Amino acid sequence: MPSHIHSVSKIHRIASIPGDGIGVEITQAAEKVLHVLAKTLGGFEFDFTTFDWSSANFLKRGWYMPPDGIEQLKNHDAIYFGAVGSPDVPDHISLWGLILPIRKSLNQYVNVRPTRILPGTTSPLTTCKPADLDWVIVRENSEGEYSGQGGTSHGDTTYAVATEVSIFSYTGIHRIMKYAFETARSRPRKKLTMVTKSNAQRHGMVLWDKIFYEVAKEYEDVEIDKMLVDAMTVRMVLNPESMDTIVATNLHADILSDLAAALSGSIGIAPSSNLDPTRENPSMFEPIHGSAPDIAGKGIANPVGAFWSAAEMVRWVGQEVAADKLMQAIENVTKAGIKTKDLGGQKNTEEVTTAVCQEIERLFGGASS
Repeated sequence: MPSHIHSVSKIHRIASIPGDGIGVEITQAAEKVLHVLAKTLGGFEFDFTTFDWSSANFLKRGWYMPPDGIEQLKNHDAIYFGAVGSPDVPDHISLWGLILPIRKSLNQYVNVRPTRILPGTTSPLTTCKPADLDWVIVRENSEGEYSGQGGTSHGDTTYAVATEVSIFSYTGIHRIMKYAFETARSRPRKKLTMVTKSNAQRHGMVLWDKIFYEVAKEYEDVEIDKMLVDAMTVRMVLNPESMDTIVATNLHADILSDLAAALSGSIGIAPSSNLDPTRENPSMFEPIHGSAPDIAGKGIANPVGAFWSAAEMVRWVGQEVAADKLMQAIENVTKAGIKTKDLGGQKNTEEVTTAVCQEIERLFGGASS
């Protein structure tokens, strides 16, 4: 090829929402790693547009997203989200002011949270081997307990009455079950555990169960079982090797995935993907650890969850090989003992980030030549 002819790189347009607390620090780290990945491998680039929709700005101007915020996000291929939450703003205001409207407006009805014990990390379950804890939690992400239905009467009085109405629709349940079964079918064990609480929640959760068994008839190659959510916590701790793919409601999966992250070594390593499987809207990728205001600004936040979330985003935009290579670099770094304090190491955010960048260059530096 003549030297003056250059191959055209695929440009992936990413909306970056750092948010609050350590969200800002880990977003900067993830962007740095992704730029190094693209430059090292070649053939694609990332074009980040930062949206400063933080709690600090909310306190100044009274809003997180502008009225056309969702339309701005739609102009991107994917969204990278850091974290939202500040001691200065009640959590329900920050959550409903930013991340929940994004999930709902962009039809991100699937939340996927993979969990594994990465090389060089240890589970608090002393007898648990890496092969025993390799799960994918599929969370219904659009309705259920987070539907936003309900209200408060006689507020600020001793007669106050508050209702929280969980919404379970045939459409919402059916589509998350289909996604969960497809996920289970794509994994080696082909096993799906459904989490419920239909013994006590006798309407919405009974419908949840009914549709699960209805959809199961289409997937005879997938092994299934059912767990009440309280018993599920026990099983996750005492018998982790008995599970593979897990499907649960918005609230149940939110709680169980935090437990899963802790069992795998640290909540700081856990990723999540908020997906619109129709691809009509951009999907959003975020670590699950939150804004952690107690350690914000100290430079000690674990960036691994941010990197793993970034790898899931890279895979979603069609760069599967690059995603695999990024995960290989991350796992090589954790295996080498380059870890933050929450994983028993002594490194800070910047040192782990630099190590991952250097590992990408060491492993794949000749990939684009």
